[in-house]
Amino acid sequence: MRHDPFAEIARYCQFLKLQHRFHASLQPIYGGLGRDQRLSAFRCAYRLGLIEKDLADLGAASDTNAPSPIEPLDLADLPRALGWLYVAEGSNLGAAFLLKETARLGLSQSFGARHLAAPEGGRGLYWRNFTAALDALDLEPAAEDQVVAGAREAFLTVRSLVDYFFRKAG
Repeated sequence: MRHDPFAEIARYCQFLKLQHRFHASLQPIYGGLGRDQRLSAFRCAYRLGLIEKDLADLGAASDTNAPSPIEPLDLADLPRALGWLYVAEGSNLGAAFLLKETARLGLSQSFGARHLAAPEGGRGLYWRNFTAALDALDLEPAAEDQVVAGAREAFLTVRSLVDYFFRKAG
């Protein structure tokens, strides 16, 4: 927030590009959820398409030169993938505050800020369902440590994307 991504549309577009890059890196994880029996209880909402609509609303394009995760993401390394998924899904909770900020720019959940809209049933229920599915996996302690490491890696990736996009924006 210190980069003030909601100060003007141009800065918000940088935020959208950051979101696009982060969520695009998660495509192999979201794409594999329905094909992995262990993850059948997960009902996750992949927001990349909504981010792309938000970018289009504002006449902006994604940045394909932005940094990506050090190693490709997929469900082959399930604990790492779950850590990344935890960060992506958890960001939905804070999106309520961000959606309010976009209103100052004339944006809404139907124009320019679709990806920040609450999931069906509300944010709280959505998060409780996600964490219940995660807890039901009954992972070994070593695997739980890898989930935490994956979440840290995701947070560090977001931090590097913030630096990349807002250093460019000035």
